[in-house]
Amino acid sequence: MTSRTPTNAAGGTILRHAEIEPFARGDGVETRLMVGKATDPTAPFTSGTTVFPAGCAAPLHSHNCAEQVTILEGEAEAMVGGEIVQLGPMDSSFVPANIPHYFRNIGAGPLKILWIYGARDVTRTFVETGETVAHMSPRDQV
Repeated sequence: MTSRTPTNAAGGTILRHAEIEPFARGDGVETRLMVGKATDPTAPFTSGTTVFPAGCAAPLHSHNCAEQVTILEGEAEAMVGGEIVQLGPMDSSFVPANIPHYFRNIGAGPLKILWIYGARDVTRTFVETGETVAHMSPRDQV
């Protein structure tokens, strides 16, 4: 799934974003796993990027672990714990475990986010259905 090059004999991983195979999440949304148990067996967290085309969003959901999201490009509407705010490039959020949230592209161009989960094993629970799925599994769709 991901290219990986050890940085030195002590371990570590270098990843080139352009070489990471995207995970299609539906509606043109693409996620790339950067660091996690699939790319480095010693990584204590999971991180990556997701790109949302104009008008697309992640459904209201929660995770089994804390998450940081930073807007890299575009304009987002974010709902975290019931509060709705608008975010732009380099704005960040912290979402504690089990708190419902979503990010929606409200701009004319793509919305690109960087996400970091505080766990190696991440799940997503969709608020509408109550279904819990493994992060980036076939059922983890928008």
